Amino acid sequence: MMGNKSEKKRKSSFSRMLRRAFLGSGGEEADILTEEKMQSPFHTVMRNFRENKLAMTGVIVFLFIFLAVFLLPFFFPLDVTAQDVTQQNIAPGFSMLSVPKELAGNAEQISAGGTFSVGIDKNGKLYTWGKMDDRLRAVPKDMGKLVQVSAGLNHVLALNDKGELFTWGYNRLRLDKIPLDLDGVTDIKQILAGYQISLVVTEDGKLYYWGNENIISVNPGDYQGKIDKAAVSTSTVVVLTKDKKVAVLSDKETPVTKIPDAVQGKAVDVAMTDKAAAALTSDGKVYVWGLSDGGVLDIPAEIQGKTKQIVAGRGHFSALTTDGKVYCWGDNTNGQCKVPAGISNIEKISAGYFQNYAIDQSGSVHAWGLKGYLMGTDGFGRDVFRRLLTGGRMTMTIGAISVIISSLIGIIIGGISGYYGGKVDNILMRFAEIVSSIPFLPLAMILSAVLGSSISETQRIALIMVILGVLNWPGLSRLVRAQILSEREKEFVTAAKAMGIREASIIFRYILPNVITVIIVNMTLDFATCMLIESSLSFLGFGVVEPSPTWGNMLNGSQSSTVISNYWWRWVFPSIALSLATISINLVGDGFRDAIDPKSNERQG
Repeated sequence: MMGNKSEKKRKSSFSRMLRRAFLGSGGEEADILTEEKMQSPFHTVMRNFRENKLAMTGVIVFLFIFLAVFLLPFFFPLDVTAQDVTQQNIAPGFSMLSVPKELAGNAEQISAGGTFSVGIDKNGKLYTWGKMDDRLRAVPKDMGKLVQVSAGLNHVLALNDKGELFTWGYNRLRLDKIPLDLDGVTDIKQILAGYQISLVVTEDGKLYYWGNENIISVNPGDYQGKIDKAAVSTSTVVVLTKDKKVAVLSDKETPVTKIPDAVQGKAVDVAMTDKAAAALTSDGKVYVWGLSDGGVLDIPAEIQGKTKQIVAGRGHFSALTTDGKVYCWGDNTNGQCKVPAGISNIEKISAGYFQNYAIDQSGSVHAWGLKGYLMGTDGFGRDVFRRLLTGGRMTMTIGAISVIISSLIGIIIGGISGYYGGKVDNILMRFAEIVSSIPFLPLAMILSAVLGSSISETQRIALIMVILGVLNWPGLSRLVRAQILSEREKEFVTAAKAMGIREASIIFRYILPNVITVIIVNMTLDFATCMLIESSLSFLGFGVVEPSPTWGNMLNGSQSSTVISNYWWRWVFPSIALSLATISINLVGDGFRDAIDPKSNERQG
């Protein structure tokens, strides 16, 4: 018995010695399965890869970009057809609703423009905030105590307690000068700055207007001398007359030309979006007519019979009820219809293009709507951040599908060529050389010019992916051929042949898995190359075209010297995204290569 125990003890000590030899002197003991796993080639490759800090950094960066461009568009959807001239070339930032602290508790009136807002306190002092250029910052001095202020697209109109008018901002289309007709006129009831137009309504019912009359046609006609209030959109002026009727001052047919009979003779307030108008009647009811753009015709039932003020932005209406509550409806793309919870005792409301302000009885200000843009806007007023996400998804999708196509072709041709050799190898490799000699960019440009507008955008994208895939396989096929040439002479291949296994199975089921790591490295590096080629093609105008975004065509729209010097965000963010994506993919590919062949760095050095 004692001899058996000594024998077992000796065997146990010998086993522990072997484990230490595998694991090193400081390693922990492990069972046979663990030691087997630790010695497997895949485990060795992954361990070497994880120890490469640059490669792991590349993985993290690429995963971050990949998840961002494929998941965030669900939360930040893009309407590729949407454009907004009022939001052109806005710098990054979220200052549009940053009401000054001095005004926030002492506000009398607030008016919102395209990208900025102005307000006056109870002492008639002016405050400005938001995205403003130098012309808007050049506020006239010594205006005295202001009683009214109105912000347009990019200009401001102000009125002091002496009936004097002041204007500043956009200095074309006569907007920077008060008309001579208003000299000596001091009985001003309302001032209104709109889209490249300014309007003044006097106590005696006259309407004065100046600015770009080519965009907004105004014809007071028989209503001159009867006007009590005006509302303006980007194309039309609607007025409320002293006898409580609503009229459209345009000689052209507009979406709001047909006014409901129910408002005539009972209207006490009017407001306008771009494509709809609203009237408030003396019994507290609201009527809306025009185009149902964004749901502006869907009036909340809660406001009917108790509304006391109505205002409008470009695509939404806001109403103040007699119990001090605010309701909004219509377009909510920028949160302009999301009234903050808990606001009450509101005394006045105002709405601009995409902003809303509410002043309560204590003079405190509540603001909601468009705060700004994370990455600014482009020359068409489109959100660069949303286009960057959608464009990245397009660029990566084209790159990935192109790599899949080229890899399948390369693996099949390389596998057959390397396994069979001889004439088959010679024919296939000469064919690969012919394909590799075809220049991709010139071919893609020629096809784009020939096909032109005869194909749809989807067909154009599919064509790019197919051409990239079909022309990009020769490098991988030569690599697979070289690997299979060395693998086909090994014993397991001879054994498989002797067992009668089909040659296709030998190539793709037994030989190919032994070289799959090399294929993964090549696919990873080709992915970055395909992304760069697609971006280059779109940048040159022969790839994916507007309005569908890719990182390449976003850069194409930013190549003028004016954009580069004045609107840096339009090219900086797409450049950073494309650079980080391609560099991170290359780092991952290099990391895999070094993990498979640790001596590659020594040879390169």
